[in-house]
Formats: sequence, C-alpha cells, structure tokens
Amino acid sequence: MAHVKVFDTTLRDGEQSPGVNLNQLEKLEIAKQLERFGVDIMEAGFPASSQSEFHSVQTIARTIENSSVTGLARAKKSDIDTAWEALKDAAEPRLHIFLATSPIHMTHKLQKSPDEVIDIAVDMVSYAREKFPQVEWSAEDACRSDREFLVRIIEKVIDAGATVINVPDTVGYTTPAEYGELFRYLRENVPNIDQVSLSAHCHDDLGMAVANSLAAIENGATQVEGTINGIGERAGNASLEEIAVALTIRNNYYDHQTNLVLSEIKRTSDLVSKFTGMEVPGNKAVVGRNAFAHESGIHQDGMLKNASTYEIITPEMVGIHKSNMVLGKHSGKHAFVEKVESLGYSLSEENLMEAFKSFKSLTDRKKEVTDEDLFTILTNVQTDTQDAPKYKLDAFQVQYGSNNIPTATVVLTTPDGSKEETAGTGRGSVEAIYNTLDSLIQEEVHLEDYRLSSIGEGRDALAEVHVRLTVNDVPINGRGAAQDVLEASAHAFLNAVNRVLLNPNAQPKQTANL
Repeated sequence: MAHVKVFDTTLRDGEQSPGVNLNQLEKLEIAKQLERFGVDIMEAGFPASSQSEFHSVQTIARTIENSSVTGLARAKKSDIDTAWEALKDAAEPRLHIFLATSPIHMTHKLQKSPDEVIDIAVDMVSYAREKFPQVEWSAEDACRSDREFLVRIIEKVIDAGATVINVPDTVGYTTPAEYGELFRYLRENVPNIDQVSLSAHCHDDLGMAVANSLAAIENGATQVEGTINGIGERAGNASLEEIAVALTIRNNYYDHQTNLVLSEIKRTSDLVSKFTGMEVPGNKAVVGRNAFAHESGIHQDGMLKNASTYEIITPEMVGIHKSNMVLGKHSGKHAFVEKVESLGYSLSEENLMEAFKSFKSLTDRKKEVTDEDLFTILTNVQTDTQDAPKYKLDAFQVQYGSNNIPTATVVLTTPDGSKEETAGTGRGSVEAIYNTLDSLIQEEVHLEDYRLSSIGEGRDALAEVHVRLTVNDVPINGRGAAQDVLEASAHAFLNAVNRVLLNPNAQPKQTANL
C-alpha cells in the first residue's frame, strides 16, 4: 500500500475557530496526544503572531520527538526568522510558508503582479531553506488560481528548495472531481513535481473537505492536511479521523494507508473537544456519540444477530472500550494509578496526588466513577498551574424560588491572597452568581456564550459548563465541571478569567487564512 503522510493543523488552523483560545499547557497536552496518535507532522502554531504563540510553538518543538513540528510563516523574512528561533530545537524542524496565487487575492490583497508574486515566493523559499531542512510552500487560494500560473510558480519554488507543495482549497469552493483533476494536472505539467511531496488542505464550507482530500489522494497527493474533529475557521477543515478510517475501511478501493493509531482517535477527539469547548455533534462520523447507536428495531435485530449487518466500523477500532474495572469509593491508589496509566496519562507525583484527591472527593457523592469522569479530572489537573496567581472559589450560596429574586453569596480568594465576600442578584441563579463574581473581580468581563452538558449518564452525572468571555477585551474560553450545575458554572467563569491572568499580555489572536 502507498503511504500518505498526515499533517495535523489542529493547533494552528483549528485554533482559529471562532471563540477558541488555547493556553500553552493545553496546546502542549494536545501536541503530546497528537504524537501518540501518530501524526507525521504537526503545525504547532504561527510563531510570529504573538509572543505567547512563539513560546507555545517553542515548547512543543522542544518536547515532541516522534513527529515533525512545523510553524506557519508569511512570505516575510521576519516571520521566517521568528519561526526558526521557535523551531530550531525540534527533532525535525520545518517551515510552512504561504503566499496567495489567485487573481482576486493578488490584485486586492497583495496588490502585486503575477511576476512579483513569483519573485517573492522564490526569494522567501530560498531564504527559508538556508535555515530549515524541510520547507512546505502553500499556494493560498490555489483552487481559484490560473492553472498555467500555478504550474509556473510551483516549478520555480521547487527549484528554490521547497520540499512540499501544498495545494489548498482555501475557501472550501471546489468539488472532488475538480480537486482531483487539479492534482492530476499538476503532476502531469509541473516538470519537477516528482522532487516534492504534494499535499492537500481542504476547508469544509460546502461539506466536501473529506471527499476532496480523498480525491486528492486518488490523484497523487502524498500528504493530507486537516484537524481533529474537523475544527477550523468558518465551517472547519477536513476531519483527519474520518480520512484515516475511510482509508482503512475502504483500503480495497484507495490502496493507501497512514501511520495513525486508530485506537487513539476517541481520546484525541475528546481532548480537543474539551480544551477548545467545541462539542462534537452527536451525528458526526467516527466520533459522534450516535456513531455506534442503533434505535431502529430492524437495525437492533440485525446487530444482535451479527454486528456487521449495520456496523462497518467497530467501536474498538477508534478506541471506544467498555471498562472492565469500575472505580468507586473503596478503590485505592494502586487501582487508580493503573487506571490513569491505561487512559494514557503520565502525571507528576504532585499532579497524581491532586487527581487522586479529586477522585476520592467525587466518590463521596457518586457511586461509580466512569472513564469520562476520570478524563475530566485528569485533564483539569494536568493543565492547571497551581502556583500562578488566580481567583479561587471558596464558598457560594444561592437562594432561589419561583416568587423570589435569585440571590447569590460568594466567598472568593483573590490573586493577592485576600478573601472577599459579597452578594448579588440576577434574573436566574447562574446570572446571580456571575453578577456577584463580576463585582469581586477587577478585570472587565463580558459573557458571550454559555453552554451546559453532562459527563456520562444518570442523576449523579457531572455537569460540565463551557463559557466564552471577553476579559479586558481578550476573547477567552473557560470550562468547569462539578456535580452541581451552579458550582460548575462558577468554576467555568473563574477558569476563563484565570487563563487571562496566566498571560497578562494576551492580545486578540492574529490568524492566517489558508
């Protein structure tokens, strides 16, 4: 079987999803999971966009050993220099440089002639190759570019030293037949195309990103780009998990394979969903909660007789397993540690004890602790900075009745260590808590979105709240989990505020459309 390299851009293009703002610890945790997942290349970010982004990319580059780490750069020497400083310590540093090639972009955005664009691309690729052993060049808006011009500029940048040529469907406009034919055209008309890997990068504006990516593979693409859960700007990117499973299930048709460890799909999907606050739709292919659910009587009858009647993908293939070891209030540290290791977590002794303490506290209120509960505990502990200044919820009380004004009383520890207490009202219990917290917090805070979901099933399931705030004009996500909805709501609010405190110089993120 032919091998297709997987280029994951969850940490760059995926993080450009509206409302998503990952901190350095969260990015690092996702990067380590992507490495376990087996991606060949991970795009850690856009180093020149901000100081915090630079440090995130640098930390990931110094940590990841089994995947090549890359960063995005505009066709500017300063971007390339900044990317090199962030990536030079990586096991295999590489650069991803882009420049628009469509008439509409060259005329209105770049305000450059085609010949000027070629000169810039050649100069910047040549400059990048002085530093980076691997340079990927992307023709932004390739699918709306003149084909003869694409052939000219691609030939020139390959001669200049590009090792990967990316042909993105930047605006999600093309169809599988058109996209596949474009790859075939480039392979037949660019004389030196055999010197590089040819990469596909598809957006999902018309719902065809995965189909377009597979069409590209059929027509000579040797690398495919996408994100976990298909997140990204606008309607998102191609879902890598869907591409990988399609290549596996239909290997008789595609005759291609990846290095991805399919049993890591569910855990990778869950981690990205939790950190980004972007819930996976129930009907999403491969990882949606209904992907392996059958309600129709005919389907259920067939499944009971033989699962293959209606199930082409087994839950085990993508890492969905029924746990044989249930943890409860009588479970000890040894059983807990074994479970933590089976879930793929590697915690410091301090974080392990903090997680065990949270687990024991949960067992006082919940008879059985599920894998989903543990996943929530472990991700929260792993990405929490214990010594950083923060607001901490000490106690709260809410008075509510159908004929009374909801009133919340909150006791809060502030970043300077002092304790503050006050009460406030609202039109509902959550609003009362948020109004009270807002009055105790010095930062300027505005709530933009609030979402509540349950972790697991049953009356004793944990509640999980995701919020999107602007804190001092910086958009930020926050999350909180507890058995009580109101407590989870308070934790989510403070989590968002504390995330800005961890990065006091945070600015609205600079994005790159590719």
